[in-house]
Amino acid sequence: MTRKINATPASTHWPAPRWLARGALHRIAWRDVGAFSGEPWLLLHGGPGSGCQPGLLAPFDLRRQRVIAPDQRGAGASRPRGGVAGNHLAALVADLEALRQHLGIERWSLLAGSWGTVLALQYAQAHPDRVQRLVLRAAFALTRREIGGLLLPSGRHGKNLRESSGAWPVRAQSPLPAALSRLEQLLQNDAASVTALRAQRGWALREMRDALHGMRRSLRHSSAAQAAMQRRTWAQLQRQQRRAQAQLLRPQAGRADARLWARYRVQVHYLRRRGFVRPGAQDAAVRQLALQRLAVDWVHGRFDAICPPANSARWAQLQRRLAPGSAQWHRPASGHLGHECAMAGCLRDCVQHSALLQKK
Repeated sequence: MTRKINATPASTHWPAPRWLARGALHRIAWRDVGAFSGEPWLLLHGGPGSGCQPGLLAPFDLRRQRVIAPDQRGAGASRPRGGVAGNHLAALVADLEALRQHLGIERWSLLAGSWGTVLALQYAQAHPDRVQRLVLRAAFALTRREIGGLLLPSGRHGKNLRESSGAWPVRAQSPLPAALSRLEQLLQNDAASVTALRAQRGWALREMRDALHGMRRSLRHSSAAQAAMQRRTWAQLQRQQRRAQAQLLRPQAGRADARLWARYRVQVHYLRRRGFVRPGAQDAAVRQLALQRLAVDWVHGRFDAICPPANSARWAQLQRRLAPGSAQWHRPASGHLGHECAMAGCLRDCVQHSALLQKK
């Protein structure tokens, strides 16, 4: 249910952001998309530090659903860009609840991906009476394996990364805490220093590398129609990777570098502190969801090379054991990205199934 404030018509475009002031330090950017009187959804982006973008709206029917898409502190259009002071998980949860109150929304459903699942679980645990249901894609457990697999150099990921390994400021033998400390130090200050430029560009390349790895594996298990669409997505990401590779060692900073600096400055701030999540806190959140009998669709690509599918499998099993029927477990033939063909279709089915349940 929503409190009607005005008669704004359905919006299907990506609007300019609005802002919500949060204390003296932060202004949270948010967008309101779709049917104003429709089923309300909160859309939580991954990262940390990445921000929402129009492609994340694909699972929704914007003629019947209303999507609130905030950029988390320091991310996207929120200000200050890349700001890490006063930026922690409890603050992000409080921001979401303040935004709900500001909009007069009584309850909303949550769609979250990757890092966004961490925030979604914590929000649902803190405010279970404000959550209708959750669709969680590629759950992130913040393990050493997940973080180290992205940041520590390895020879198994392809020629381009091996050739550029001299540009990456973290040595293969570095312990993970030391690697994170080194990256945080580099990204704290001047975004335009040569070493910082190489760090943030190299980080982006590593994310592309793992996304491509998962997509390549999924191609072998896709239907003919899905494989054709997946190859187009694959080719697009490969072109982005080639452009990023060509830019890696250039000493001049461009407009894209400022965005990368802000993104990875926030990301390393969270990763170094394990997302500000206490050991066992995610398990505790899932247990509370089960006790509250909140319905969750756990969606995880079988070939995800960034967040292991075992994360979602374990939490879905835990929730089912405590509250049979409250958790659904989906394993589309995809990698990590939400816009891959099989994943996009699965998310659309989950979100629209939620809309059907709302009508009953």
